[in-house]
Amino acid sequence: MTFKVFALGCKVNFYEINALSYQLLEKGYKEVTKNETPDIVIINTCSVTAVADQKSRQHIRKFQKLYPHAIIAVMGCYSQGNAEFIFNEIKPQIVIGTHNRDKLISYIEKYINTKERTLDISSDVRKLDYEDFGITSYTDNVRAYLKIQDGCDNFCTYCIIPYRRGKARSRKFENVIKEAEFLISSGYKEIILTGIHVGMYGKDLQGISFSDLVEKILDIPNLKRLTISSIEESEFDDKLINLFKTRDNLAKHAHIPLQSGSDTVLKRMGRRYDSKRFKAKLLELKNACPDIAFTTDVIVGFPGETEEEFFETYNFIKDVGFNQLHVFPYSSRPGTPASKMANQIPSDIKKERCQKLLDLSKKLWEEYCVSFINKKLEIITEQIKDGYFYGHSSNYIEVKIPHKDEKIGDLVSIKLEKSMIYSE
Repeated sequence: MTFKVFALGCKVNFYEINALSYQLLEKGYKEVTKNETPDIVIINTCSVTAVADQKSRQHIRKFQKLYPHAIIAVMGCYSQGNAEFIFNEIKPQIVIGTHNRDKLISYIEKYINTKERTLDISSDVRKLDYEDFGITSYTDNVRAYLKIQDGCDNFCTYCIIPYRRGKARSRKFENVIKEAEFLISSGYKEIILTGIHVGMYGKDLQGISFSDLVEKILDIPNLKRLTISSIEESEFDDKLINLFKTRDNLAKHAHIPLQSGSDTVLKRMGRRYDSKRFKAKLLELKNACPDIAFTTDVIVGFPGETEEEFFETYNFIKDVGFNQLHVFPYSSRPGTPASKMANQIPSDIKKERCQKLLDLSKKLWEEYCVSFINKKLEIITEQIKDGYFYGHSSNYIEVKIPHKDEKIGDLVSIKLEKSMIYSE
């Protein structure tokens, strides 16, 4: 039988759906090519925002319409929180949540044999252990994503994910290393560590910290670059900062979620720092690694956010030295404390504030890229287009170079001649 997989949302979702592809292939199922009709469709859903919920519903229905005779299996964060609605109203053949993915193939085979639909949702995700998929990978050309952790314990007042993904829990240290070694031996040049709350890795293990894991992976021969997908400011311990300073194969790019630069908003969000502490940590890292690129997430229009609080965030971003922003309008998630807060911000104000920050982000990234003109950078070549190689530097500047004798995946030393940001 043939299958098709589809994921929405974060890289963790893509990693997990890819892992299920591996398991199906090992069982003798075949993945469809572009124009083939699948017998089975597996959808990994997202629920981080109301828009993600909507897209999840739309894609389930779209695949039902496209492939009316296929077995539709739905999993992930949206199905974890909306299982009964999906099962009874949208009516796919199989609905599971953010656990028991190891049972999915047996549920598919049960339906093939009996036409019996399955609804299997864990009643308390906060009690679940880490679900290991074995050695697998989700790849993006020359880079591979490596899932090391699941769940979150922060319970920020705006976020539904701890209720959908469960407690923070770590993958076994030896299994992470084994998969990293497999990826490198398979020819991947860059590994990106991913999870729901990556920096929490090791908190539930004996004698292992996140920085210990990073150091061990960096020591694996032939690894050209290790990238950390996202990490909170509090999780930069002295050892990790020193690794950024001393290890050439640790990407000089740190994505550190800010969410707001206003202390009063941070307090309402339930974030566990204030702007002063956040700035001090970034300065510490910047002093250790001067060329590092800082990127961040910002939520605009959190309940009660005044114009003054918004501009506290705007000015803090400029002051602290961020280079690029991922900007999100606040999305109310039923079941979270923020959804019940007074003074919900109108969508037109959120849109206007988002645009201000997006314009700032463009300016900051252009200034950062221009600062490297006439400097040497190392890029990993990722694709060929129109006679040029395209790739990213260690600090995540996208670079194009003339196509010569290099191959995809080569580490190439170049001198940056000009910025192509927003010029094409």
